[in-house]
Amino acid sequence: MRRSTSVLLAAFAFSAALSPCNAQQQFVRSAEPIQISVNPLPFVLQGLLRHPDLDGRLPAVVLLPICEGYARSLDQDWGARIAGWGFVTLTLDSFGARGLKNCGGGSPPYLDLSVDAYRGLEFLIQKNYVDPKRIALVGFAWGAWQTLSATERGTIERAAAHKFRAAAAFYPACDSFKGVMTVPTLIVIGERDDWASADACRKLAAGEDDMGISRQKDAGAPIQLMVLAEASHGFDLPAFQTPVQYQGGHHLAFNKSAAEHSREGLRQFLQSTIGQRP
Repeated sequence: MRRSTSVLLAAFAFSAALSPCNAQQQFVRSAEPIQISVNPLPFVLQGLLRHPDLDGRLPAVVLLPICEGYARSLDQDWGARIAGWGFVTLTLDSFGARGLKNCGGGSPPYLDLSVDAYRGLEFLIQKNYVDPKRIALVGFAWGAWQTLSATERGTIERAAAHKFRAAAAFYPACDSFKGVMTVPTLIVIGERDDWASADACRKLAAGEDDMGISRQKDAGAPIQLMVLAEASHGFDLPAFQTPVQYQGGHHLAFNKSAAEHSREGLRQFLQSTIGQRP
């Protein structure tokens, strides 16, 4: 199939060659709280904005957290890190404004959650320091569901006036999607994830459904898959250095090696998709 896919294991040897703008961490200003009015819905979307101390129009990333209560920690970890690579970051809290507190598996209860990604995009393109043609979407768990829902070919993506240029989903429920992506997509998941499924993500990246039947040839943008050995759900979350087992036997566990590999994988992906000026 022309639709290229690649499976990257934890032992993957990443290239050490980085672009000049990514060769060192940039000075990043403190996170700025922002609000986005959501009309006609009765709530205000909260977010945290970070801006590297660089001149010109910069690439940007909208970040979507694992679930309720994780927006601030996501900003302090991934938001600060990605901004240090030279990208503007906007971390959104889709859950707090809606009063969603259940971090269970599966899909979030409101399809409107996926539209929040484009609300963040519209906010960013109004900033004179953001390049509107170089904005990516990155989500985690429920945020990964939002990410794939927003960028998969369908009603939500078609209705958006402006588009993302790339997307990355960390430990998504891949069996919820057809996988016809509208932008280059990176999927990152642990081999031992018992909340989502690495095998389902392999099928998604390979263009197969749950019965192993190939989808239409050449459909969609390329999907790059990173499967991390020995990693469980939430492998990038330092809060779970002591593993946690939820009701139903699902695990959350931090894995330092997997986290480091995923950081470098995302860095390279962002640099290759939105890091370079057109």
